[in-house]
Amino acid sequence: MAEFTGIEDLRRLARKRVPRMFYDYVDGGSWTEYTYRTNEQDLQRLEFRQRVACDITHRSLATRMVGQPVTMPVAIAPTGLTGMQHAEGEILAARAAMRFGIPFTLSTMSICSIEAVAQATPQHPFWFQLYVTRDRRFTEGLIERARAAHCAALMVTMDLQVFGQRHKDIKNGLSIPPRPTLRTVANLLSKPRWCLNMLRTRHRNFGNILGHAEGVDSIDSLVEWTRDQFDPSLSWRDVEWIKQRWGGPLIVKGIQHPEDARLAVESGADAVVVSNHGGRQLDGASSSISNLSAIVDAFGPRAEVHFDSGIRSGQDVLRAVALGAKGTYIGRAMLYGLGALGEEGVTKALEIIHKELDLSMAFCGRAAIGEVDRSILRY
Repeated sequence: MAEFTGIEDLRRLARKRVPRMFYDYVDGGSWTEYTYRTNEQDLQRLEFRQRVACDITHRSLATRMVGQPVTMPVAIAPTGLTGMQHAEGEILAARAAMRFGIPFTLSTMSICSIEAVAQATPQHPFWFQLYVTRDRRFTEGLIERARAAHCAALMVTMDLQVFGQRHKDIKNGLSIPPRPTLRTVANLLSKPRWCLNMLRTRHRNFGNILGHAEGVDSIDSLVEWTRDQFDPSLSWRDVEWIKQRWGGPLIVKGIQHPEDARLAVESGADAVVVSNHGGRQLDGASSSISNLSAIVDAFGPRAEVHFDSGIRSGQDVLRAVALGAKGTYIGRAMLYGLGALGEEGVTKALEIIHKELDLSMAFCGRAAIGEVDRSILRY
């Protein structure tokens, strides 16, 4: 795979191999996609200050995220429908993360279930991302299942009380499983590798929901349940309840304002993720990176501040760490690798990011990730 020198190479191959509705689900944002694009553009505007004649012989990217040792300050973000990019996608990504020594975060809206991923990675506890549903008994059941699977941290996503309108998904008629329209069937048949892999697996629906949520025992009931269960009444009291019920490390994702960071910490969060959902919710919102410094300055000493939305390289990771992030998350970069080459592609994406991060840190005159600060950046 020597020809894959950047994440963009993996993206181009994924576009050829993944059915259009599932590729577009990843490679798109809400409404005009302004915020989706701005996430990447604002990261690129942060320039580095190169330093020379520094001893960079022995370098280390190792650090910790919510107390867990990691080989670099990167975790795999929770992404829905990962198992539709490649058969058993969540299992493959979790295995790649396990071998690389970074956390994998499983989404509530995954194709492979909590139990399936736990069985596939028994020596590497993963993290679980929780959507709070109207059915609090189901939410409580997810927490208990995550505990039974020995998940090392729980992540609560706060910015999906309502759905941002994603035009590509509407036009493509996105559904799980795909509806057998003439257009859909033609596109699926043009991706024979994807079809063959999907025929070989039993994981083709929302594994955490089907058969677990009350009254959900068929595809039709699953669709109806999913549409109705995201809860617009979600509040910080729910986060307090989750913290009490969970008891372990709690990460709150979807923070864009210092006041929300304060409320998250007061509600029991051990870490907050500065994130705008990758530009998939409120279009027209400011980029995630533009909000990072203010939240770090206000709450960095009280809780870990993590970052996602827009990372496409190891240099983007370095930019976020320089602004104070103790950890970062990759979603699309991992999914491009998964769609392109399965587990091998996820590993390749992680290798690319690790190498870019290591070399860029060295060019900035730093030998350890803990030495990186804002002085390496030029605004």
